[in-house]
Amino acid sequence: MEVGEERFPKQRQVLVLFLLVGVAVAGWESRRYSVMEETESGSFVANLAKDLGLGAGELAARGARVVTEDKEPRLQLDLQTGDLILNEKLDREEMCGSTEPCVMHFQVLLKKPLGVFRAELLVRDINDHSPEFSEREMTLRIPETSPPGTVFPLKKAQDLDVGNNNIQNYSISPSSHFHVSTRDLGDGRKYPELVLDKELDREEQAQLRLTLTALDGGSPPLSGTTQVHILVLDVNDNAPEFAQRLYHVQVPENSPVGSLVVKVSARDLDTGTNGEISYALSYSSQEISKTFEVNSLSGEVRLIKKLDFETISSYELDIDASDGGGLSGKCSVAIEVVDVNDNSPELTISSLTSPIPENYPETEVALFQIRDRDSGDNGRMTCSIQDDLPFLLKPTEENFYTLVTNGALDRETRAQYNVTITVSDLGTPRLKTQHNITLLVSDVNDNAPAFTQTSYTLFLRENNSPALHIGSVSATDRDAGANAQLTYSLLPPHDPQLPLASLVSINADNGHLFALRALDFEALQAFEFRVGATDRGSPALSSQALVRVQVLDANDNAPFVLYPLQNGSAPCTELVPRAAEPGYLVSKVVAVDADSGQNAWLSFQLLKATEPGLFGVWAHNGEVRTARLLSERDAAKHRLVVLVKDNGEPALSASVTLHVLLVDGFSQPYLPLPEAAADQAQADPLTVYLVIALASVSSLFLFSVLAFIAVRLCRRSRAAWVGGCSVPEGHFPGHLVDVSGTGTLSQSYQYEVCLTGDSGSNEFKFLKPVFPNILGQDIGRKAEGNPTFHDSLGI
Repeated sequence: MEVGEERFPKQRQVLVLFLLVGVAVAGWESRRYSVMEETESGSFVANLAKDLGLGAGELAARGARVVTEDKEPRLQLDLQTGDLILNEKLDREEMCGSTEPCVMHFQVLLKKPLGVFRAELLVRDINDHSPEFSEREMTLRIPETSPPGTVFPLKKAQDLDVGNNNIQNYSISPSSHFHVSTRDLGDGRKYPELVLDKELDREEQAQLRLTLTALDGGSPPLSGTTQVHILVLDVNDNAPEFAQRLYHVQVPENSPVGSLVVKVSARDLDTGTNGEISYALSYSSQEISKTFEVNSLSGEVRLIKKLDFETISSYELDIDASDGGGLSGKCSVAIEVVDVNDNSPELTISSLTSPIPENYPETEVALFQIRDRDSGDNGRMTCSIQDDLPFLLKPTEENFYTLVTNGALDRETRAQYNVTITVSDLGTPRLKTQHNITLLVSDVNDNAPAFTQTSYTLFLRENNSPALHIGSVSATDRDAGANAQLTYSLLPPHDPQLPLASLVSINADNGHLFALRALDFEALQAFEFRVGATDRGSPALSSQALVRVQVLDANDNAPFVLYPLQNGSAPCTELVPRAAEPGYLVSKVVAVDADSGQNAWLSFQLLKATEPGLFGVWAHNGEVRTARLLSERDAAKHRLVVLVKDNGEPALSASVTLHVLLVDGFSQPYLPLPEAAADQAQADPLTVYLVIALASVSSLFLFSVLAFIAVRLCRRSRAAWVGGCSVPEGHFPGHLVDVSGTGTLSQSYQYEVCLTGDSGSNEFKFLKPVFPNILGQDIGRKAEGNPTFHDSLGI
């Protein structure tokens, strides 16, 4: 809180005036209750529930409480019965001093709805204080020549009670020379005066002692006494006289200590010591003695303590002027304390609501009261808050204000407000008080989670390890607390055939995605699913995002040769005429790779040949062609091993074996021998050689015979192998011979070949082509899964 002098900003201002008259509030008029002072604590004062017209228990429901201006807990409200009771004994003199009547103002505060009701408690005086004199003995010096009827002022007694309980009369002990009269100045104060009834004779009686009694008007009356010591003096026939009987003075309350308040003056017509005047306070209470002092020689009245208008607004001083002969005069000084703007406004918070729920319309945030102890313009106040805040100040009654929201608040826009309530008075200079309130806005679940992307694309290489982290999704929620705590989940896929639960899983806390099993690119290239993010608010809000997983190919499939078939059956033999030109298409190796991309790019190379340099393989399409002209010296049968390799890392490969038979213009009958027959033919010479070796050990003769027989058998076997196709006259049985397509043919053809029995040329006759449907169907299936398949076929 800061208090200072500064220019009041242009804000919403509400001029607040302290009103000294009663104000009707919702049918309630300010009521006055009364109680005798010194009444025991817990005593009944009134039933506020009945006076307010509220039912039983309604005070508690509306949070009723009693607030007094001095903030002292002198009263207590029983919320169950509505009774207003005393919380402590009340001392009227302590509360109000000499002020009459003694009224204690209080308010009754109600909530839901807000209500402020004013009331007053009149504390009635009882006669609990006796009159007291400031001195136990006072001395009077009276000239013996004083004529009867001369009046001598006496110091008055003090009674803290008021009204009839204050001092009403003075009396003195019986005396033949004096009696006491009570003088009323018209302002309620009464002074005793000693009246001379009979002339004094110093030589007869030099001094007298009398008892002065002060009586109050209580029932029963109380009294106080003091001794009056009278000294009879020689002649001093002129008493001091003041220039004014009453002085009126106004003193600002901020006057410094030592300031001159007033200067009183008296004169004495006597001379010498009888004309020397000294000034003194005739009667001074403890408060007056601590605040003012009188110069005994000059009559100047000065401050010895700071004044406070809010504590005491006026003083009454009695000053005596005494000469050296014992005569004295009296005057009164009425001092009015002038208020200055020395009190900053006060602000008291009665209730405060924080945090404030968002999205609610006009809501009461705080109830507070303002007060300024100064008077006039110094006590008039304005109250305001900053312009840029969504709050309003609404005045109620008795300087109470409510701070309310100006519409619904949004915590996501602003979660905290610092409200500065500024209260300024209209005095010169202006004083102000600032009170800072920190208001928090509580969260309501009004924001659904939002993913950082509407769709995510994740890449996963096939053959991954199970439980592999493949990526993450992330969502945020602008709410706070449990309303911003998110739970991630997999949503049911649109495709019921997709086994999503066995493919991926998601961490419900952080959105991490994991592959549950190894994926196969050749079986599943990509799949999509949706993930959801749900907060923990009530009701819960959610959102979803699309996740696409792209499976990346790994080189995990070796090339597969479609032609020639490598199924363990009789090898396929390609026929090549010896008159073929270089570049003649012998056959075409057809292969596919189940992988994709560069992993499916195939290259071909000749790995092994019976006669190197005679045949060559084109690297990109697998065509086997002659590399040079054929000659008679070239063997009739050739075995070629072709290597098919992909372009993966590491590269995978497959090999295929081709059998090539050189023929003279397709005029020699030819039936391909199975591989087993060839092996048998090669196995027979070995057997013969073994027999010869064994026979040579036994007998050279036997070896020679067996060698001769073995050579004969070998020749016969070879002749039977070459001429095995000879049959009797007539049509030869059909036999299928595979001849690879030439040029740009996209598939191989099978031809049915037979020899004509009536022709002497023994040439082949090509009857008709037969398409291999089974092979075509297999090629079609491979081509669907591999776009590079047609390239490998030369299409």
